[in-house]
Amino acid sequence: MGANTPTESTGPSADAELKFRTVAEVAAMMRVSKMTVYRMLHNGEIPALRVGRSFRVRESDVDEYLRKSFYNAG
Repeated sequence: MGANTPTESTGPSADAELKFRTVAEVAAMMRVSKMTVYRMLHNGEIPALRVGRSFRVRESDVDEYLRKSFYNAG
């Protein structure tokens, strides 16, 4: 089999659909300050990828964090 045959796992995967957000975008999504997002990243509450001096956060990780944070207020 060749290196690029469809049966091998060298092609695009589900990871190709990953969307990364900046700290500012995450803050806007969550309606909090950038400092709050930085604290969450440094505390390990939300995983992040470091690119140079910047952070990138998977949109799915933000969605998961928000989903787990919901509670009934009644």
